[in-house]
Amino acid sequence: MADASRPLRKHLEELRWRLMIVVIAVVIGAGVSVVYFKPIVEILIRPAEGYLSATGGPIYTEVTELLGVTVKVAMLGGLVLSLPILTYQIVAFVAPGLTRKEKGYLIFMVPGALACFAIGAAFAYFVLLPPMLKFLLTYANDVAVPMIRISTYINLVVMLIFWMGLIFETPLIMFTAAKAGVLSADTMAKGRRIIVVVAFMLGAVITPTFDPVNQTMVAIPFLVLYEIGLRLARFARPREEPEEATDGASS
Repeated sequence: MADASRPLRKHLEELRWRLMIVVIAVVIGAGVSVVYFKPIVEILIRPAEGYLSATGGPIYTEVTELLGVTVKVAMLGGLVLSLPILTYQIVAFVAPGLTRKEKGYLIFMVPGALACFAIGAAFAYFVLLPPMLKFLLTYANDVAVPMIRISTYINLVVMLIFWMGLIFETPLIMFTAAKAGVLSADTMAKGRRIIVVVAFMLGAVITPTFDPVNQTMVAIPFLVLYEIGLRLARFARPREEPEEATDGASS
């Protein structure tokens, strides 16, 4: 209640200072990413190493292309490196207005979301990208030789890693929706058939290939994660069943 009585001006001042801290953290992280630009690019290239061109590495065809890639990698690296600070600032800003129970959920959700995204990114990098890139870059090499631009390659890899990170958030999102009462586990379970179609549509959209193998490598983890999310959703509201049983007995 004490936080609710604070003037709006103080909230806005606090928000401004926290945003400034986040911006400074992003700038510092971007500077670190520029310093380590070459190792970062080498890590991103590793899943397709040896297949990108006649020399094995990517090429660039425009004067400012490599500079543009440097800026993009710096900004993405700055966001990733500043993510703990960004998360802390968001939690610190909203926490005073939450109840003790809601704070407990928040403490659980934030690390869980970061961990799920990291697992999804690791899955994309170590499991999905190597076979997919090998297929794309070795298909019909006797017809045409690949000469892949670095900007095109970085965009593709970053997009896949990002989307797989989001897909791995599925169980946590389903748990949160059930806990908040937005969707019940039974409602989610009824949508299994639709989810199968959605999973393969995601596989077709996320992967730049038309072969069913790589699309299945995206669809199957999503379906497994959905089933895990259903279990968590049923666990999220365990007290509903006894209440419903009591109502049925009384009627």
